[in-house]
Amino acid sequence: MTSSPALDPARLAELREALLAASFTADGCLDLLGPTGYAALARSEAVPALRATRGGTPLETLVRLFLLQQPVPYAAGAAALPVENCLADGWLRRDGDELRATVDVRPYANEVDGLDSADAWVVSDLGCAVGGAGGIGSGETAAGVVRKDLVLGVGGASTTLANLTVRRPVGSALDLGSGSGVQTLHAARHAQRVTATDLNPRALHFTRLTLALSGFADVEVVEGSLFEPVAGRRFDLIVSNPPFVISPGSRFVYRDGGMAGDDLCRTLVRNAASHLEPGGYCHLLANWQHVKGEDWHDRLAGWVAGTGLDAWVVQRQVQDVAEYAELWLRDGGDHRGPGSDYQDRYAQWLDAFEAAGVEGVGFGWITLRAGGAAEPTVRVEEWPHPVEQPLGPHIDRWFARQDFLRSHDDAALLAARYVLADEVVQEQVGAPGADDPEHVILRHNRGMRRATKVDTVGAGFVGVCDGTLAAGDIVDAIAQLLGEERVVLRDRVPESLRMLTEQGFIEPVTA
Repeated sequence: MTSSPALDPARLAELREALLAASFTADGCLDLLGPTGYAALARSEAVPALRATRGGTPLETLVRLFLLQQPVPYAAGAAALPVENCLADGWLRRDGDELRATVDVRPYANEVDGLDSADAWVVSDLGCAVGGAGGIGSGETAAGVVRKDLVLGVGGASTTLANLTVRRPVGSALDLGSGSGVQTLHAARHAQRVTATDLNPRALHFTRLTLALSGFADVEVVEGSLFEPVAGRRFDLIVSNPPFVISPGSRFVYRDGGMAGDDLCRTLVRNAASHLEPGGYCHLLANWQHVKGEDWHDRLAGWVAGTGLDAWVVQRQVQDVAEYAELWLRDGGDHRGPGSDYQDRYAQWLDAFEAAGVEGVGFGWITLRAGGAAEPTVRVEEWPHPVEQPLGPHIDRWFARQDFLRSHDDAALLAARYVLADEVVQEQVGAPGADDPEHVILRHNRGMRRATKVDTVGAGFVGVCDGTLAAGDIVDAIAQLLGEERVVLRDRVPESLRMLTEQGFIEPVTA
């Protein structure tokens, strides 16, 4: 393993105290840089942050040193850090009268639904916190790290997965492919036992650094591929931001799965069932191929078929093969190398996709649950629209509603009581001056932020369902108001009840 900072618990505690004393935290950096500078930093744009850190305070020094990877005067570093220990342990290196960071140390708000935010720090390779290996250009880093083994920090994928995860007290959690330890940090706050695995030994060392610097010591860290390090074990929660990139080679451990096409993601889904405790969740990000002549919905449903797991697969984006190749060539820094190398690698991607009949690649998330049902619910859908984060609580309720719908036939649905979900609004669409609207639309401003068109009966139903009356009684009253046959309306309404419940516009009263 190439060099990285030493793992000394006592000195890491000392370093943590220095970071806190300087307010080198997520909130402290936001206050210093302001929303504009903070957002620019997340896009790997440093100029606004450089302008905001010219005063030489300990916080400004730490931002320049660890986030902007700029040299700072030795005296300024000594005022902010236990500098000699940091030099000895490999966090810093000295160039004359200046100090440089050897790693990226990024403040992180370790948030878990229902708990106060906790200060944490994610340790990763220089230049890799946001933009992938492209952030270091070509060749090796200044510290001599082999590009294949680079360890990324906090990025959009890691925060998306953290926000998707159902957070509740659990006995055991697994972060499969931990990288720099972002998902492990979250799990350590609500799981009694946490295991982190990765194929890359450098990544496991960075996971240990992230956890120890953030005050978490009691986490099991195991080297190995996929589920091999935890064979025969089960967990209440599994999270994975795996190397899901569908590439013609395996240049980077952090992103390239080393299997043909999307086989790595399919393998994770197929094997999750044997590692989940009853009621346990598995959350993973994934890419999947759109293959000529195949319906991608059916293809993804086939990944889950026979596992016994409930599943909710959401496709957030689709790229054509050229866009996809360009994205990951930029991620690898290939656009900065010789033009002939870039073109050759681009052609390799297109050749591989053409040979496999791939027309596009989908990006999205997969949630699996060991619900124990004889006929599991498997939903595969496309949803490119904005959602409310964190989505974890809404995902948990979605699966609970599937349990309800699976156990209630039409008669039971009509006998149940419902309440309108929070922040559902009604919109009426029609010609100006018309007596009646052409369409009535229900719009949910929480969770997936869905919208659906309903008829007069549906609009009337959601307008009065406050949990006091059974659905059938409301339907009977609407039938009387509209002059319709009660029996006919009762036969028609359950289909709408299922849709409104499944999509979260109404919630069944279970108590």
